[in-house]
Amino acid sequence: MRKILFGVIITLVVLFSFKYCGDKVEERTVLQENSALIQQQINNVGKLVVTEGHFSEVFNYKNSKDVFGDYFTSEKKALIVVNAEITIAYDLSKIEFEVDEASKTLTILSIPKEDIKINPDLEYYDIQSDFFNPFEAKDYNDIKKIVKASLNKKLEASDLKANAKNRLISELSKFYILTNSLGWTLKYNENPVSTIDALQGLKL
Repeated sequence: MRKILFGVIITLVVLFSFKYCGDKVEERTVLQENSALIQQQINNVGKLVVTEGHFSEVFNYKNSKDVFGDYFTSEKKALIVVNAEITIAYDLSKIEFEVDEASKTLTILSIPKEDIKINPDLEYYDIQSDFFNPFEAKDYNDIKKIVKASLNKKLEASDLKANAKNRLISELSKFYILTNSLGWTLKYNENPVSTIDALQGLKL
């Protein structure tokens, strides 16, 4: 009778051991699969997100120069038509992240800063100058500086940056949707992201 009881106990211990080990292996397999899925999603999102805008403007450039003291003033001027393409891009392949299987957490450590490019096309009309005050390379450089400063102001006053950030948030929200569906936690630095709307409030 004792031998039978002892055999039953050994059998139960072995069965529970196999079940426990099986559960652990299954849990580990699921974690690895989830981790691989998250890694794949990061790779899929890792692309260049570009927002484009077009600006047009007309400038009147004038420059006066005193000749022979105050006796004579020589003036030069030009009409410049500016058509500019402005792009704001985020290279998401440069996102730094950390995947922690133990705590089931995806932490975004840093997001690349936006890359702003301003490409103005300048067309010059009605250029007027004379011998005493001719158009020189310095004038063209000054005009380019004035145009660039003006375009920067137009960019800041426009909604182009906000649109670019919205596109960035749209891409980052894919991380939240995936981690949330898998029962993982998404963090940006040390801040847990509990909703998609919370991404809008992050200082990116």
